[in-house]
Amino acid sequence: MTLEITRRTLIGGLGAAALAAPAILHGQMLFNAYPFRLGVASGDPTPDGFVLWTRLAPDPLADGGGVPMAPIGVDWAVASDPGFKAVVQKGTAIARPELAHSVHVEVTGLLPDRPYWYRFMVGRDRTLLGRTRTLPLPGANVRALKFAVAGCQNYEDGLFTAFRHMAAEDVDFVFHYGDYIYEDRWRPKDPGHDGRPRPTVRPHIGDKPFSTDDYRRRYAQYKLDGDLQAAHAAAPWWTTFDDHEVEDNWVGLEDKYDTPAAVFRLRRAAAFQAWYEHSPVRAGMIPGPTGIAMHRRARYGTLLDAHFLDTRQYRTNQPCDDDFKPDCPAVTDPKAQVLGTEQEAWLARSLGGKRARWNCLAQQVMMMRLDRRTGDTVVPIRNMDSWAGYMTPRERLLERCRGLGNVVVLTGDEHQNFAGELATAKGETVAVEFVGTSISAGGDGGDVRRDAAEVRSHNPQLKFSNDQRGYLICSVTPDRWETRFRVMDRVTVAGEVSTRAVATVEHGVAGVVMG
Repeated sequence: MTLEITRRTLIGGLGAAALAAPAILHGQMLFNAYPFRLGVASGDPTPDGFVLWTRLAPDPLADGGGVPMAPIGVDWAVASDPGFKAVVQKGTAIARPELAHSVHVEVTGLLPDRPYWYRFMVGRDRTLLGRTRTLPLPGANVRALKFAVAGCQNYEDGLFTAFRHMAAEDVDFVFHYGDYIYEDRWRPKDPGHDGRPRPTVRPHIGDKPFSTDDYRRRYAQYKLDGDLQAAHAAAPWWTTFDDHEVEDNWVGLEDKYDTPAAVFRLRRAAAFQAWYEHSPVRAGMIPGPTGIAMHRRARYGTLLDAHFLDTRQYRTNQPCDDDFKPDCPAVTDPKAQVLGTEQEAWLARSLGGKRARWNCLAQQVMMMRLDRRTGDTVVPIRNMDSWAGYMTPRERLLERCRGLGNVVVLTGDEHQNFAGELATAKGETVAVEFVGTSISAGGDGGDVRRDAAEVRSHNPQLKFSNDQRGYLICSVTPDRWETRFRVMDRVTVAGEVSTRAVATVEHGVAGVVMG
């Protein structure tokens, strides 16, 4: 028999038959601590709604989160004002044990392009308010848009204070490019790029994750962070994943340890389930036998088409045995894939259809083919875990961008800030790329790495680099795209944020100007 506990059961159950009495008692004693310790979030907005998320977890690091293994009703409500006087939608969602008692409410029937506030309740407990926003209608004449870009938040390397600052930026949405968690167990850190020792600010709990419960515990540790919770509660997120949600530099069904594909598939499935359970995404993204259908598009009226891409699930194995290497013949493999045939065809149709003023490719790994050599090295060195190792699909994509004059690529993964231009093999510049640094991965860092000037000398397409932590703020109008590089002075302590540089792109000009 399945026990389903709802708020109405708890309040109205006093008149139930004697058979139901144990359930009433159980409900009244359900939680011995506050059940919403992991906060709230929203995401994947549409013109008439969005996804609301929370998870019941009074003891987040315990198996099961400290919740009885039964479905539990969680009330939710949406209001059109922060005082919660005008409730416009409400209901009860079921937090199921199969999904770690997470809740994903897909709200519909709201007005376009306006803010809403939401909260969850169970018994006498309720969450703090979250703020979210619906999309404009597809044909709406949107004149301005402001959003944040963030990711790569290694819990051990630093505090998440950047998220607290980001929460105060009053953005329309957040694009998270992945590496929401890091999968390593605690170990001493290698020195940073400045040669100095890199401290562990706060250690991971537990060993390297392999099972669903392992990954759930790691997400719970991260989501207990109040600064991360504040950023989720401030705006809707478009959430994607990169590699550390599963294992460093995995692609397809391969990891760097030569784990048999059938075995790695099990680990990937466990990681994907935990990712879904802790992300404000739709039920259509529940992991299936072949993975997660993660790529999707959002249209912000006539101003911006944002394409959220997946550069991990369908990618062929890294060439040249991965890492930072000179080119090898596999770099030009005509069968190589980054997006996979289906996703690449979807993106081609989207770029070739009725377009908004700007096209944004929001993805995970660097598209600029940087030469990373330093010192006495005479041959170019490339990051084989980026688009630089996949010349054929990279060229196909850049050819799709040719002539559009409106493509901006947003990227993470590198733990540095970069701004640069993307050119085809024929040398025609077709797009601009902004690479956002990490929230904390890499530790405090510094203004530039020791080899930054040398790398710049080999890469005329690279216009800016910086090695501090932080996030991007993008402000878009019909004629101008501005990206501000917001950087933290420290992450090993609660630091302050400032704007390190401003980059601008004029519509119709595939080039970046630094200010």
